[in-house]
Amino acid sequence: KWLMSGVSYMVPFVAAGGLLIALGFAIGGYQINEAKSVTEHFDWGQVDSWGALLFQIGAAAFGFLVPVLAGYIAYGMADRPGLVPGFVGGAISVTIGAGFLGGLVAGLIAGGVVLGIQRIDIPPVLRGIMPVVVIPLVSSAVVGFLMFVVIGKPISEAQKGLTDWLNSLSGSNAILLGILLGLMMCFDLGGPVNKVAYTFATAGISVAAPSDSAMKIMAAVMAAGMVPPLGMAVATTIRKKLFTTAERENGKAAWVLGASFISEGAIPFAAADPLRVIPASMAGGAVTGALTMAFGSTLRAPHGGVWVTFLIGKPILYLVAIAAGTAVTAGLVILLKGMRKTAPEGTSAAKSPAAAAAEAKQPVAA
Repeated sequence: KWLMSGVSYMVPFVAAGGLLIALGFAIGGYQINEAKSVTEHFDWGQVDSWGALLFQIGAAAFGFLVPVLAGYIAYGMADRPGLVPGFVGGAISVTIGAGFLGGLVAGLIAGGVVLGIQRIDIPPVLRGIMPVVVIPLVSSAVVGFLMFVVIGKPISEAQKGLTDWLNSLSGSNAILLGILLGLMMCFDLGGPVNKVAYTFATAGISVAAPSDSAMKIMAAVMAAGMVPPLGMAVATTIRKKLFTTAERENGKAAWVLGASFISEGAIPFAAADPLRVIPASMAGGAVTGALTMAFGSTLRAPHGGVWVTFLIGKPILYLVAIAAGTAVTAGLVILLKGMRKTAPEGTSAAKSPAAAAAEAKQPVAA
């Protein structure tokens, strides 16, 4: 719950910053990250200047990711008093190079420190200044000390090790990671496991010059996340009789939601029939994640679905991977639902008690 709180507030910064950076690259080319600041040089009639402007605005938005993550993890734990030490800890994490992992730890520490301070019995005369002065002062000092002096360097080393590991991924290792990320994205359709995979991917591209491996991971995560709603949309179109009237209506909306990388579009189906929908979704997501990694598609934008296809490396193969996973999910859902003995409500008339009793050669109860 605490992690979800941080991620939910971070995602809009990820979407806005990532898409602006991706548009900057699309307009100005992949050397646009080396352009001078637009405050020093901006030509209204030059395309590269507009690309640099978009890139630099996006980079500024990305600069908030870790502090916002840390601040709202602490907020989820301790409410408003947790915001100040959380943001401070997240900013320190960026300063010392501890990145996403540092922000995660800083948020948890900040929330814990504030909760600890709040449990101290304070004289009534001081209670008025506690949330405004004392708690922000003490908690920020404690979190800052721990991040700068005690745990910041080990976390920074861990972050560097993770980055180096991602950069070294190739061949079968990359495909296995694609399968794992695909399974995570489709397990709970926007829930905590999905958000962990998504945050892992966005953390890799939340720098001005992300590695090729990080962009491949982002591509695999977005592709897999599109599969469940698209699979449900296809299934409700091909075999309408297996679905209720409400599910068929949800299937129409799932086309747009899936194409826009909104995994939650499959939640109504999963909630009604989790034992069939979730395994089918995970199978399709795993296929798409593996194929995306095998094809080597890359993605600089953290969101957008098919609407950012022009920003994707090897876009045709990327769409092939999504189509393959969608076909697997739709096929499995149709197969599993077709094995049911009873039709879903709203698709066929139920037998009367008399008819059912006659078949079973039993008397009808009065």
